[in-house]
Amino acid sequence: MNLQDQVAIVTGASSDIGKAISLGLAEDGAHIVLVGRRIEALDAISGAIRDGGGRAHTVCCDVTDGEQVASMIKGVRTAFDDRIDILVNVAGGTLGFGAPIWELSESDFNRIVALNLTATFLTMAAVLPVMVARRSGRVINIGGTYGMRGRAGRSAYSAAKWGLRGLTKSAALEAGPFNICVNCVSPGVVEGPRLDEMSAEAASRTVENLALRRVTSPADIARTVCFLAGEGGRQITGQDLVVDGGSAI
Repeated sequence: MNLQDQVAIVTGASSDIGKAISLGLAEDGAHIVLVGRRIEALDAISGAIRDGGGRAHTVCCDVTDGEQVASMIKGVRTAFDDRIDILVNVAGGTLGFGAPIWELSESDFNRIVALNLTATFLTMAAVLPVMVARRSGRVINIGGTYGMRGRAGRSAYSAAKWGLRGLTKSAALEAGPFNICVNCVSPGVVEGPRLDEMSAEAASRTVENLALRRVTSPADIARTVCFLAGEGGRQITGQDLVVDGGSAI
């Protein structure tokens, strides 16, 4: 219970990865603020945390909207006496766009970048002053291996994830003197809808391309986040920690 009584905000908390991270941080003793747009899904996760003896509450917020983010953070600060110890930015996704770059509209590109990069900037910009004032904090951004290589049909998503790495490293340098660690956890293919949509042959090839011959689970990502949020991560900052079973070696 090394996170006992700490306040953790998790954006995109209703996703499979967001849920696993929220449950993991709660098991380690943190009070979880579940942030997302699907309030019913958030309430279900909050209920599961409470059933397990943890503490959680939900906030409906579009993290691509700066005014909503500012209001959400203001509410958390009021509820927890100006305390925010951990910020985990999970919100992201491809929004279903898989077209080549010449078929993407400006609007499509901007929507993907807003969700995968701008949203993280907005939450970090709102939370870091609280952490700076307390001279303590952990920020963990969920990136992806598409931010380390190009991928046909994912130009906007890949560009945003590349940008997230730069944002993370720059923020780590700026926040480091205030005892704040800022890192990025980058999953590869994760168990869930995207893998389920693959054909059996494609799924088999995916596994064969992994050094460990097993697909990453949301729980694998959650364990890594909990490690970075805890005492194990006190001397780690500005890093991209790849959790992909060995596909990006």
